[in-house]
Amino acid sequence: MTNQEIFFAKGDSPEMLEAFRKAQETFKYYWREVSWEYRRIIPALEVACVKVAFTQQLADDEEPTVEHMWINNVSFDGDEISGTLVNEPQQLTNVQLNDEVTVPLRQISDWLFAIMGKTYGGFTIQAMRSLMSEDARKAHDEAWGVDFGDFEEVLWAYEQKEHPENLEEHPMSRSMKDQWLKFVQNDSDEITNQDEYGYNLLHREVVAGNATSVEILINSGYFDLQVKTNQGKTALDFAHQLEWSHIIPLLENN
Repeated sequence: MTNQEIFFAKGDSPEMLEAFRKAQETFKYYWREVSWEYRRIIPALEVACVKVAFTQQLADDEEPTVEHMWINNVSFDGDEISGTLVNEPQQLTNVQLNDEVTVPLRQISDWLFAIMGKTYGGFTIQAMRSLMSEDARKAHDEAWGVDFGDFEEVLWAYEQKEHPENLEEHPMSRSMKDQWLKFVQNDSDEITNQDEYGYNLLHREVVAGNATSVEILINSGYFDLQVKTNQGKTALDFAHQLEWSHIIPLLENN
């Protein structure tokens, strides 16, 4: 992804700044997982949240105060992240617990999801765990109720060690191929509709990194690949912006 300004607080260590950078770079994997969670009949994720850097100028002669706090109920349109603040600010007064917030990708500092007791993401958490004793790490994990594993190894995608192909595409995307084919055949009159923000189904599937459904939608012949959102983005623009390298050729070749 393109280099962007990272929000940080005075005194943030190089290790923490690197954690912020990695979280922003890999956020697309969080969104891919959460977008599938929203489609599941039975929820699978035990935890799903994003840490955001909120800032406020509290005094004229001081640097802006930064607080990193978690949001949940996250949505992502390829440009901005929205969600509900689940922390009570300690110093800031411009946001409150349960506020609905929308921020650019460059403002997040971490993401985390857990499934079957195992965590993915949590870059800043692992940076902090690396400074703890073994007993302290154990107590920390018990407080969260999940296993954060090896602090030196942050995973991005479900079972990526056991199934490296999951880094390229979510297993549910592959397994849903037949259902997608039926869906396109039965709802051909509606699948190209654009929502109030100008997104159609192809835009959304590209943002989520689902190559199988993207290929099916392209091959259906129903989509004009040059259709833009209200912000002027085509499906290919999102593929390049999020660096979904397995999807870019599908759109460029068509």
